[in-house]
Amino acid sequence: MMDHAHDLACVREATDRLLTAVAALDNAALAGPSRLPGWSRGHVLAHLARNADALVNVLEGRPMYASAEARNADIEEGAARPVEIQVADVRDSAARFQAAGDVPADWTRTVELRNGVTDSASRVPFRRWAEVELHHVDLGIGYELEDLPAEFVERETGFLAERFSGLPDVPAVRLTDGTRAWVTGRGADVPGITVTGRPADLLGWLAGRRDGAALEVAGGDLPKLPPL
Repeated sequence: MMDHAHDLACVREATDRLLTAVAALDNAALAGPSRLPGWSRGHVLAHLARNADALVNVLEGRPMYASAEARNADIEEGAARPVEIQVADVRDSAARFQAAGDVPADWTRTVELRNGVTDSASRVPFRRWAEVELHHVDLGIGYELEDLPAEFVERETGFLAERFSGLPDVPAVRLTDGTRAWVTGRGADVPGITVTGRPADLLGWLAGRRDGAALEVAGGDLPKLPPL
């Protein structure tokens, strides 16, 4: 069972770290490229703000976004705003998400996300935590995968391994950091490929943030993963 209250607290801490870092930027830095192809740092922040509001919609039983086109348009519209407006938007939308999470509710209920994906309401705070942490890294302003909280790295690695499990185009793989292990890819009792690496490198590969060059692969080639 997910501990949504714990995860909400972790979201708050991650958001505070992000806001402190972004407040030190100037408008030129915000307009500069992020690590996400085609997106400036302003795009990343606009996305984070609108994602918080979208997850409020999810928790309150509304569609996550009005449409894919509306989602993309909101990000484009918000990307060029100055730093102080971006910071206020991320802060205020984060507060709305926290308020929605504090409302007494049935956290075992099933909620609908984008593209027909469903999940337990209890996992929504963790999904938001992942958005904040990974996109903080995507800003390319000194916060790296190695700086992520150890608890988050372990749980997100397990989450992504589960996400890729059963996919017919991904061979069965055993992932290990030397202490913990996960299995992903199409079903197999004994995966033929073992991928070993540091926690940050394993997560970076699974999350599409690193190419896997730092990983050790035995039993075959490093599989190609579908985009998130």
